[in-house]
Amino acid sequence: MTNCLILFFCFFYSFFGFAEKSPNFILIFTDDQGYGDLSCFGSDKIKTPNIDRIAKEGRKFTNFMVASPVCTPSRAALLTGCYPKRIGMHRHVLFPSSPKGLNPKEFTMADHFRSIGYATACFGKWHLGHHPQVLPTSNGFDTYYGIPYSNDMNHPDNKGKPKGGHVGMDTLWNDPESTLTKWNTPLMHDEKIVELPVDQRTITRRCTQKAIDFMEANKEESFFIYLPHSMPHIPLYVPDEVRDPDPQNAYINTIEHIDSEVGRLLDSIDKFKLVEDTYVIYTTDNGPWLSFRHHGGSAGPLRDGKGTTFEGGQRVPCVMRGPGIPAGTTCSDLIGTIDLLPTFASLSGKSLAGNKKIDGMDLTNLLTADKKIAGRNEFLHYTSQGEIEGIRQGKWKLLRKKQRKGNKSEALFLFDLEKDLGEQNNLAEQKTKKVEQLTARMYELDTEIERNARSPWLLE
Repeated sequence: MTNCLILFFCFFYSFFGFAEKSPNFILIFTDDQGYGDLSCFGSDKIKTPNIDRIAKEGRKFTNFMVASPVCTPSRAALLTGCYPKRIGMHRHVLFPSSPKGLNPKEFTMADHFRSIGYATACFGKWHLGHHPQVLPTSNGFDTYYGIPYSNDMNHPDNKGKPKGGHVGMDTLWNDPESTLTKWNTPLMHDEKIVELPVDQRTITRRCTQKAIDFMEANKEESFFIYLPHSMPHIPLYVPDEVRDPDPQNAYINTIEHIDSEVGRLLDSIDKFKLVEDTYVIYTTDNGPWLSFRHHGGSAGPLRDGKGTTFEGGQRVPCVMRGPGIPAGTTCSDLIGTIDLLPTFASLSGKSLAGNKKIDGMDLTNLLTADKKIAGRNEFLHYTSQGEIEGIRQGKWKLLRKKQRKGNKSEALFLFDLEKDLGEQNNLAEQKTKKVEQLTARMYELDTEIERNARSPWLLE
């Protein structure tokens, strides 16, 4: 009789939804933040105690890659688990005049979570198409609040923008009101513009508050929050009460403000008693925009930055904490944003739906295992224009860069990243067989992607 009662109550609790809740996911995704722009990644100028807390209570990933060195294709890869070329989102960034976007037929991270009963929300920069047909609400998110493209773009035609460069950014930083007088960047709620121009001084704080409110409203259920901050992409703005008036400190000030907002988010997770069943991931879309000097970040020990296929353009800081992730640990194995979709699906306990081919791998063990587990062995490098330019295989990285000004020759680079993280010792002439082998494999993989590529959404 006792066994029968046990079976009955197990069935009752399972049937009526009292089974253990699936874990929550909060993905914080900043814009143009360098590998060297967190204290826990070696910065001695920027203090990030709250982001460091995620690393202390979880795991730091030192070999974490994005699939493109610029915004739009990088974000498309994150959400779909695909190299941007596979889904037609590889040719640089979208603008307010762009007639394309992420195809709603693709299966995004948000689609997965919503399909298994999660509440889903996107608060921040989208940059995968501003047309109603391709906004977050058409790509798996229940709600959206944020800037639809980069914060240096104007509605409706991207015209009338202030002077650029680091000197122009100094002028804007010295005039906080310039966010309202020099720009015409929109803020959207779901499919409608609700503020034009958006006050960028408070956008990081407001998007964080939206995330906190959404978390509180859905704390009894499972939720996925995508929090892609528009900062520290230029122009940089922070709330007036925390602003450092010296433009030389603009970037430092902006990152430290983001860190403070991460702190508010973590405190709210504590307050709502969600620590034990919530994954928090912090990373960024590509490397630092070095040409903006003190308005851009640092790649630390890495070579170059945004827009390039050198490590500084595509290796980014990443920290994660959550159920099963051992505290205070570091992972140096290769993993990237394209792996997060299948990995999150595994952690959610539900397999990915559909039969669309993706490039990501389920690397759950890299997050949760105490012992060393191998990550991915190969990774392709595409330029900001979506051209195949390199391949990583184990410790080896090959780059075949086309020369400018009509020169048809290529500049060949071969690096041993285990010995030469800064990519200073070119071994291409010494190891010609390795160059040949990697070249063949690079084109083999790229050919498959090109042959099976799917189309983006296009405005008719």
